Amino acid sequence: MLDARQLEALRAVVEHGSFSAAAQALALTVAAVSLRVKALEAQLGQRLLVRGKMVRATLAGQALLAHIKQVQLMEADLLERLAGDAGQRWQSVPVAINADSAAAWFLPGVASLLQRQRLLLDLTIDDQDHTHELLKNGTVIGCVTTRADAMRGCVAEPLGVMRYRCVATPSLAARARTAQGRVTPHRLLALPAVIFNRKDALQDRWLELHFALRQARYPRHFTPAVDAFERAIELGLGWGMVPELHLANREGRPPLVEVMPGAVIDVALYWQHWEREPPTAQRLTRAIRDAARVCLTPVDEDATA
Repeated sequence: MLDARQLEALRAVVEHGSFSAAAQALALTVAAVSLRVKALEAQLGQRLLVRGKMVRATLAGQALLAHIKQVQLMEADLLERLAGDAGQRWQSVPVAINADSAAAWFLPGVASLLQRQRLLLDLTIDDQDHTHELLKNGTVIGCVTTRADAMRGCVAEPLGVMRYRCVATPSLAARARTAQGRVTPHRLLALPAVIFNRKDALQDRWLELHFALRQARYPRHFTPAVDAFERAIELGLGWGMVPELHLANREGRPPLVEVMPGAVIDVALYWQHWEREPPTAQRLTRAIRDAARVCLTPVDEDATA
């Protein structure tokens, strides 16, 4: 049998990144937290943590963290059934998602469920090409990702396609065009791009798709916040990739135009989650699936980029 206090110590160390921060969160001494983790490692006969400046879980530790989260959700579901409506407690549901989806369809789609079921959303924002790592290491119970192949012990459900368009202010877009109105790579790449963060490769994929350019060099602004990202484009700081869902809700804001009308890029999204989900996670999966069905285009595996 696994000791609940030892599991909680492991979870806290990974979540907070150090033994000292975990000890503070658990109201224990650093020595007590260390002893609990060491005892758990001794019982299982393998290292669960890579100790360093920033502590992280080993592969075995990641598997154990996923187990801890599953057990916590199952226990919360059981206590809710035993206590009835009067004793319903708040539950935390950690999820990883890309920023564009969070604002455009995810939060509106799950808000009603969160309020009705007293769920606390613990949202981690990351690039859609990287969110699956957080599911893999046990940090979250599910993720919106571009990864179509299901990871071990997980299911990958197709959600739909988010279509992106390359936009800029009218004056900046005009600078990317020749006198004949044609966009040339030379003119475009002389202008800065506005990029969400250093993991964001969407603009590079767009350049490769429409200009056959790989590893193109061009000046870049990095603005890792959705509002700041679009505001930077509105201010004429550069061109950028904006989802159609966002462009459809710009009434009253400064105008943006397509740099190359019709030159889009489609990103297929998937909901990766545990294969064996507790009831709370199942309800969240259904809400995400329903929200995506309303807002996203169905995934066409042969046509999406």
